[in-house]
Amino acid sequence: MSISTISELLSKQHWSELRPLFRTTKPAIFIDQLFNAEVDSELVLRFFQWSQKEFRISYGLETTAKVLHLLANSKRYSKVRSFLDKFVKNEKHTVSSVFHSLLLGGVRPCTNALIIDMLILAYARNLEIHSACETFRRSHDYGYKSSLNSCNSLLSGLVKENETGEMEYVYKEMIKRRIQPNLTTFNIFINGLCKAGKLNKAEDVIEDIKAWRFSPNVVTYNTLIDGHCKKGSAGKMYKADAILKEMLANKISPNEITFNSLIDGFCKDENVLAAKEALEEMQRMGLKPNLVTYNSLINGLSNNGKLDEAIALWDRMDGLGLKPNIVTYNVLINGLCKRKMTKEARKLFDDIAKQGLVPNAITFNTLIDTFCKDGMMEDAFALHKSMLEEGIFPSVSTYNCLIAGLCRNQNARAAKDLLKEMLTYDLKADIITYNILIDGCCKDNETSKAEKLLSEMLNVGVKPNHVTYNTLMDGYCMEGNVKAALKVRTQMEKEGKRANVVTYNVLIKGFCRTGKLEDANRLLNEMLERGLNPNRTTYDIVRLEMLDKGFIPDIEGHLYNISSMS
Repeated sequence: MSISTISELLSKQHWSELRPLFRTTKPAIFIDQLFNAEVDSELVLRFFQWSQKEFRISYGLETTAKVLHLLANSKRYSKVRSFLDKFVKNEKHTVSSVFHSLLLGGVRPCTNALIIDMLILAYARNLEIHSACETFRRSHDYGYKSSLNSCNSLLSGLVKENETGEMEYVYKEMIKRRIQPNLTTFNIFINGLCKAGKLNKAEDVIEDIKAWRFSPNVVTYNTLIDGHCKKGSAGKMYKADAILKEMLANKISPNEITFNSLIDGFCKDENVLAAKEALEEMQRMGLKPNLVTYNSLINGLSNNGKLDEAIALWDRMDGLGLKPNIVTYNVLINGLCKRKMTKEARKLFDDIAKQGLVPNAITFNTLIDTFCKDGMMEDAFALHKSMLEEGIFPSVSTYNCLIAGLCRNQNARAAKDLLKEMLTYDLKADIITYNILIDGCCKDNETSKAEKLLSEMLNVGVKPNHVTYNTLMDGYCMEGNVKAALKVRTQMEKEGKRANVVTYNVLIKGFCRTGKLEDANRLLNEMLERGLNPNRTTYDIVRLEMLDKGFIPDIEGHLYNISSMS
């Protein structure tokens, strides 16, 4: 069969007529014949992709590189991009081996530069970030210049993956390699710095923007405002408000996103009054509050004990044609649960399905936690069963709520059984799970079981924290076994955790309860010598367990305000 006939069959995709050829000829040999005959690149690509599926073969990197060069040389750039996208998704090769094959397969440096640039783009878009960064580094070593499009995609991928250090490196390298950034570059970089909490550095980028003769836009300012609202420290909302003022001074009009960030920030900062003022300002500027706006406000009002106002806002949404979503339901159910309005929360939960919505893990967890805290374990487990029937997988948080509820009801055995059930859903107990179980065992006077749980934690790679050790020490002290409690303290300090105020409170109280007041006094002095400040609990222990029993601690200048706290 002649090459012209083969080309025509490929063009018309008459695969049934081509198939008999491969009884005697291997696809790899056939594709080499296509290369040598200089068949149109699109037809070669068509055969390459068809033969991969038809014969379930994987061509080597050398053949792959030849196809890429053929497409690039014939300026089929969109085909190169889609080819590389599939290659990155389906093939796993080291960057060095890909580079080696591309360099061997092409003699034109400009074609190599173009393919490698598109490779960076493909890796970045598929979030193969380490490969993208390695390609970016190697491309410079070979003298290839990366495009702005690829660099922006790489920066964006690094932001998504929270690779702040690499993101800063790429940004600096772009400037160093004279790859001229655009406003999108700066906005991506600011977003990455804000996500990492590097807010001062993010603000400094504004000067870079101006130095490159660009002007910050609404995206720039929104990113900075949102960064301060989510990651800022004390006075963060003052700073976010200052950025809004700067934005207005520069004649950049805020949009719904701007105000949504501010409203949510004020609500989380427990300043609902300022959030409501921001809502009014938003409306004065002719901007319409949306579902995100109302969800933030309802959440803020609920968390600040203004449940009536939250419900009124919910009712107002209906008049504005805004239908509540599952987030709206979740925040209001949470508000009702915090106010111990369990019946109303359950009623709202039952309304979710009627509105054509599906509850999520947060919805179930909120109610399960409330039922457990109210001792309604049957209802909690019924909801847990319903959750599974709905196809919503429980989270570690779900089990933590149930385990805590069982432990409160002094049913540590059933709680331990739930730990085994978690494994069936591929869920690993976390530090909170173990702390709850250890606390439950200690309250049931089963410190030996609590000790075994501590060993189990260490075996499965869950690191105990101060709460873990302090709980176990308290358990031993409650049993009058201060010697065992001191052993736990020694173990804790071997793990690099110094005794804190809670540790000393537990041990001092333990010694007092066993009549060892001098030892308790020694611990009190040790605590003060270590620079730890006594808290209200410390003073209560000293007053009730020492002073009221006629024992005066042998220390000076530390207990001057005990009488004022009694």
